[in-house]
Amino acid sequence: MGKQGAQQTGFGMRDKIGYLFGDFGNDFTFVLSSAFLLKFYTDVMGVSGYIVGIMMMIARLLDAVTDITMGQLVDRSPVRRDGKFRPWIRRMSGPVAFSSLLMYASWFQNMGMAFKVVWMFVTYLLWCSICYTGIVIPYGSLASAITSDPVERTQLSNFRSVGGTLAMTVSSVVLPLAVYYTDEAGHRALSGAKMTTAALFCSVGALICYILCYSLTTERVKLGQTTEKFDAGKLLRSLAHNRCLPGIVLVVLIREVANTGLQAMASYIYPNYFANTVAQSQSGVVGTVITLIMAAFIVKLAVRFGKKEITAAGCFLASGILAVAYFVHTENVYVWIFFYAVATVGLAVFGLIGWAMVSDIIDDTEVRTGERGDGTIYGIYSFARKAGQACSSGVTGILLSLIGYTPDTAFDAAVTDRIYDITCLAPMIGFFAMALAVIFLYPLDKKTVLGNAVKLEAERGK
Repeated sequence: MGKQGAQQTGFGMRDKIGYLFGDFGNDFTFVLSSAFLLKFYTDVMGVSGYIVGIMMMIARLLDAVTDITMGQLVDRSPVRRDGKFRPWIRRMSGPVAFSSLLMYASWFQNMGMAFKVVWMFVTYLLWCSICYTGIVIPYGSLASAITSDPVERTQLSNFRSVGGTLAMTVSSVVLPLAVYYTDEAGHRALSGAKMTTAALFCSVGALICYILCYSLTTERVKLGQTTEKFDAGKLLRSLAHNRCLPGIVLVVLIREVANTGLQAMASYIYPNYFANTVAQSQSGVVGTVITLIMAAFIVKLAVRFGKKEITAAGCFLASGILAVAYFVHTENVYVWIFFYAVATVGLAVFGLIGWAMVSDIIDDTEVRTGERGDGTIYGIYSFARKAGQACSSGVTGILLSLIGYTPDTAFDAAVTDRIYDITCLAPMIGFFAMALAVIFLYPLDKKTVLGNAVKLEAERGK
């Protein structure tokens, strides 16, 4: 990987494309786990959905330590020739890719159940709590060092989400066509060997994307190194008085529970309820196209109406259409894809601008306290994101167990009907709760964000 050149250019398309590739790399492994890890362990490895779900939720307890610890490491990192945050992307890209592959070890599917559960738990912790944490927090913090302009940061958030959408395209469009096979009963079932090959492909893709992110981005805003001794009590006290951070933590926690649940259930509703994995791929195309269209004008919407304001509107739209889908209870897969498409319009809003809202919180913290803490704030946000994902997988796994889902009952009518209900109700409730959290608990409206930007620009210009 190349080093940061001495001659820095202004913020531009090179940075946006580089930042896009960063989340392309992140979501090569993150979206893969959201969409297929639960399915892989229930259908290929034969582990109860209840056990998988509990494992994912327990793992998040460790994340409460590792995410904040990583945030502190990032804040205390010296500014090197290639920046403060980019070196972490270089260091952690290989471990993230390799640890992700280990989770899909289909060669162990005939081992004893105790071995498979331990392997699942250890490799999931290694990937999510250590390796993924070690790259996603400095990557998220990098946006604050690329530019200090709030509009340009919104553009970075937008491009970041496009990168994630491209990775989601692989998981939701390409993989459903590649990882299933027709079993003796004529059902479309997940292939363990094909899933392992797909995971290898995603790991290699992630590594390439991280190299491009490192090579194309430039850190222009020189953020100082935190040197004071870490004081957990001080951190907790500051968080208690930071209304923005608890607000966004709850928002993203609910969002990941709802959105990850919708993604995870796609691997059940299409092959089991609709008996159509091609439609699963087609729905992925629809989601990608809608997100890319939204990306074309989301910055203008955010500038005109405010990030908080359009996020709430998008959540209400997604919740409302899923409520309609539940009551219709369609057996036509293309009617369902229509409902999903409308929901995606609403979901894409926060997905495209959510990371810029974190930068707004960092700015607000600096205005109020004189301290930034980019890495620590991103660490807390990352923990909420991963906790939401894990809670979603946990709740989904438990619900699947409660409705009697096993490899033997996976295609029983009573079970598949309940799969449809879970796919609608869980995210519907979640997105409605998210809208309320944005409205009542997140205080950074359009006026406040613009005011903070003006204050910081004046302060830095002294």
